[in-house]
Amino acid sequence: MSPRPGMGRIAHTMRLARHVTSLCLLVASAAWAQQPHLIPMPREVHLATPTPVPSAIVLVPGNDVEDNNAADDLTEAMSVRNIRVTPNTGYAAMTISLLREDTPGAKEALRSASATFDPAMHDEGYLLIAAPGHVNIIAQTASGIFYGVQTLKQMITGYGSSATLATGSIKDWPAMKYRGIDDDLSRGPFPTLAFQKQQIREFAAFKINVYSPYFEHTVQYAADPITSPQGSSLTRSEAQELVRYAARFHIMIIPEQEAFGHLHHLLKYEKYSDLAETPHGHVLAPAADGTQPLILSWFKQLAEDYPSPFLHIGADETQELGTGRTKDDVQKRGLGPVYADFLAKIHDTLSPLHRKLLFWGDMATGDPSAIPNLPKDMIAVPWIYWHLDNYDPNILPFKNAGIETWVAPGDSNWSQMYPLGDQAIDNISGFIESGQRLGSTGSLLTVWNDDGEGLFNQDWFGVLFGAAAAWQPGKSSGDPYKAAFGELFYGDTTGKVMQAQAELMDALKNFDGNDSTFWVDPWSKAGEAKAVKFRPSLHDTRMHAEKALSFLAEARAGNDHLLHPDAIAGMELGARRIDLAAMKFQLADEIADAYKQAYAKRAVQDKKEQRDVRSLLSVCPGNNGRCADLRDAYSAIKNLYKDAWLAENRPYWLDNVLVRYDMQIQLWQQRNLNFGAIASDWQKTHQLPTPQELGMINEPAMPATAKKKE
Repeated sequence: MSPRPGMGRIAHTMRLARHVTSLCLLVASAAWAQQPHLIPMPREVHLATPTPVPSAIVLVPGNDVEDNNAADDLTEAMSVRNIRVTPNTGYAAMTISLLREDTPGAKEALRSASATFDPAMHDEGYLLIAAPGHVNIIAQTASGIFYGVQTLKQMITGYGSSATLATGSIKDWPAMKYRGIDDDLSRGPFPTLAFQKQQIREFAAFKINVYSPYFEHTVQYAADPITSPQGSSLTRSEAQELVRYAARFHIMIIPEQEAFGHLHHLLKYEKYSDLAETPHGHVLAPAADGTQPLILSWFKQLAEDYPSPFLHIGADETQELGTGRTKDDVQKRGLGPVYADFLAKIHDTLSPLHRKLLFWGDMATGDPSAIPNLPKDMIAVPWIYWHLDNYDPNILPFKNAGIETWVAPGDSNWSQMYPLGDQAIDNISGFIESGQRLGSTGSLLTVWNDDGEGLFNQDWFGVLFGAAAAWQPGKSSGDPYKAAFGELFYGDTTGKVMQAQAELMDALKNFDGNDSTFWVDPWSKAGEAKAVKFRPSLHDTRMHAEKALSFLAEARAGNDHLLHPDAIAGMELGARRIDLAAMKFQLADEIADAYKQAYAKRAVQDKKEQRDVRSLLSVCPGNNGRCADLRDAYSAIKNLYKDAWLAENRPYWLDNVLVRYDMQIQLWQQRNLNFGAIASDWQKTHQLPTPQELGMINEPAMPATAKKKE
């Protein structure tokens, strides 16, 4: 990193004080009385009329290495906006100084602005003062400087000679010390190292400071080379590289290695048969002699590769406990005590590593009476992923036992064609508010890939709301976030991307967006059950999805500087999957209705009625038939999905998803051929198989294209 000497330019900073009077006038400007678009929203914001910023110089008088990193990050962001960033000499329209609070320049600026640092601001807080020609970011730590820079980046709009910067002042610090993302790297998708670095950059830009990759079997442990899948596991060198990279962006990586349950992909190997609660099951048997040495071997390596003060041992959803090797012990002592004792043993086993252990807080609802038996220096992470009127009971059992807590809401992405945005906002805002009020020191938003189909590029909306809610005090509202997200994340000045997002959320209000709906055969019992429930809303669901596609096309056409095209492609993929899923039920009903009419007239002798039968039978087969429509749609979306996967993930596991598309393509192609053969045979015999023989279960409850009644 090249040094950034002050070059005697502290005087620039001193002169900033002379702009304070004019700044106060700008703050009062009625033209900028509206809510600014910032994520997270700072504690105290006073913004006024924007000022041109066609060129800039970034100064770091203290020449601190971390502050130089922040300056480089700012320089890169301005370069993306075609703002000319000059070297340390020469004229620039805007001088931006990154100052530590104890330096003379910072003290003078604070004195002139009558500003002070609250004690709560020390670790990550900052003060930002922007006036025409000058910006000061003042903080007591490198983290504070960095987060001030992230806010400043959001205050710049436009490009090149049209770029402007909002003037005014901001005073800010986070509500929660730890603001994290727990990312599932064990159920299929495994990101490339390049994409993980992109995640780190985006997390940091919205003030996330913890990244917790979730591992079951996808770490390459030196002591066990056979259980981690080739092509879908993290090597030691990759882990160390990622840690170094994240540190530049003030992100701490906390590895989560499941150490109790969720270990089927380990326990399916015969070498671990003596450690399993049930044969080839999911849970380690607490009493088995080899469990603690195995756990120690894992976490010893993790502690070497990840220098954070924390390690996450998982330990959620241990439903098999007490059904196998520990059955007698559980029947004698109870499930809670056996569970708590095993966690305490893990704590003691890992104590030589001198790390604080996080664990999932299932016990709050499972057996809270056993919580006081847990070591007090662990951190409980209760998780709730749905709406509750009161989240407190998930936190209080740990708080009352003197155990530190983080809270874990969810992105509502798992097994969904597109994440449930409104559900995520409701859950995140409610649970984090409860955590803040009850003294939780961190938030760990979870992203899961339960069925192996999840794409992180579809998750940014919920993930970054989690970042905002953890930084902002109290209960965060979704409305200002939605108003700001499209411009700040996508660079969309038209508003079309967020209109598409809104359409997708509306599409899922009266339709089951679960991936199972996308794959289910509409003529199966499960498919018919879904059809009965959702037939009234199929038209509206499709209209919302197709409006989303139109808005995305308009956004692409109307923005010269649209950001994150892969995330926009992920949104398009979600819209097309929802549209196809709803269309599938419509077309299946149309096929069934036409065939049943043809079947009723199969033996007619009248030539005109025979033409009617031929017409009805033609609804199903052929390249313009309904079966081909579904075959073609699955084929097209398969290609979109493959592109979206490879934009972020390694190839491993992709075939396990693509085969599902292949099966659908084959299903509808085979039906296409079958109906063609049936129509051809009818010409000769005037006989048809019964609808039931073809798998058609029931008559449609209403016309598939009918609109829901107002």
